[in-house]
Amino acid sequence: MNITIVKPDLKHAEAIATICSTGWKQTVEGLLSDEYQKKNVEFWYNLDRVCKDITSGAYSHVALVNSEVVGVIGGGMTGPHVGEVFVLYVDESYRYRGIGRRLLEALSQQQLVQGATEQWVSVQKGNQRGIPFYEARKFVFHEEKTTWTETNEKQVSLRYSRPLSYRG
Repeated sequence: MNITIVKPDLKHAEAIATICSTGWKQTVEGLLSDEYQKKNVEFWYNLDRVCKDITSGAYSHVALVNSEVVGVIGGGMTGPHVGEVFVLYVDESYRYRGIGRRLLEALSQQQLVQGATEQWVSVQKGNQRGIPFYEARKFVFHEEKTTWTETNEKQVSLRYSRPLSYRG
């Protein structure tokens, strides 16, 4: 399988929206109501928003197999030396093939160039796809963060970080 990691283009927007909305819903399945899931997907993963986020650089890389988008990562700098992973999803039929690892490496290298010496991520509590993935990449748990959704539901995320350094 030939995987290519590239910067996203507007032609990738529909696939990004689908992969992110599906992945996010799988992450919160059984934890948050269908009503909230629908509102959140409509807000973050509508085509206009995804196009704006591609243009602004919020989605930093996509993984392609035969020009088909199979994974996406987004992140940014949240402080002078602090990078953050905002979103990382891989189409479920392509998971566990190193695509997430390669996407994370691409974002990490970009953030290193931008001056990051540490990288943070929030993972939904109970996310048994995400937690082992990040822990295997040397992210260390720091704290639980509780927020309340607009539908008055408790959402708990786990905050992880790791130091960043060049890997030659």
